[in-house]
Amino acid sequence: MRKRRGRPCLKRRVSIKPKIRYFKPQGIPAATLDILDLSYEELEALRLKNIQELDQKECAEKMKTSVSTFQRILYSASKKVTLALVEGKAIKLCKEKKYENE
Repeated sequence: MRKRRGRPCLKRRVSIKPKIRYFKPQGIPAATLDILDLSYEELEALRLKNIQELDQKECAEKMKTSVSTFQRILYSASKKVTLALVEGKAIKLCKEKKYENE
């Protein structure tokens, strides 16, 4: 496992604790599906923007992050959910974001 370079990630405020942590297309065995990991912070970004209908500045303030970081989190979450819906993939909610070089 390689160490990440740069500044360490800050703790972002996430006020959602989902009861369900796995979503999959109906009628398809889970063993045959590709799984996308969606972090709690990505779920929180989707919730603040799409359900509470806050603007990105307000969302970033609630999550205690910069607007540009919030935009990256929101883009990542939107892309994953769209891929899951269009390509029939499962979504697994994870407490922490997984990094590609870990």
